[in-house]
Amino acid sequence: MKRIHLIRHAKSSWDDPDLPDRLRTLNARGKNACQIMATKLEGVCDFSHVFCSSARRAQQTIEEIFSHLVGPKCHWSCEPNLYTFDSDDLFAWLKEMDDDVQSVLLIGHNPAFTDFCNKISDANIPNIPTCGYVQLEYHLNSWFDIKANCAELIECIKPKDT
Repeated sequence: MKRIHLIRHAKSSWDDPDLPDRLRTLNARGKNACQIMATKLEGVCDFSHVFCSSARRAQQTIEEIFSHLVGPKCHWSCEPNLYTFDSDDLFAWLKEMDDDVQSVLLIGHNPAFTDFCNKISDANIPNIPTCGYVQLEYHLNSWFDIKANCAELIECIKPKDT
């Protein structure tokens, strides 16, 4: 059994319309959501294998969450292929994961994350909100075998949940 943890990047700024999409940063609401989610994810999310989109807003999301976690600081890797809006790219990326890894956390984007959750499980999530978290339990032994309907939705936490 394996676990997939997903965090959609927090709310980003649109103050500079000429800024390329990959370079957009978090706005104040996004930073606040990261602080809220850090508290909610403590003890729920596995931060041992963390991979992040190359978009600045995604990197800032995990940096902000980590800055508010209690305990040892975690490390993450930037993965350019996670800068995607297509769930098929997530399936392809996960197929390459080393089978020794039992749990993985991805920080990325919609609609890829919402579509991925609904394809891989029986979930019917209309939208993972910015800074939203989802945990899936993957019932196969090899990442290479990942496919539709092979996982179960375990957690779905939103910044606005009380």
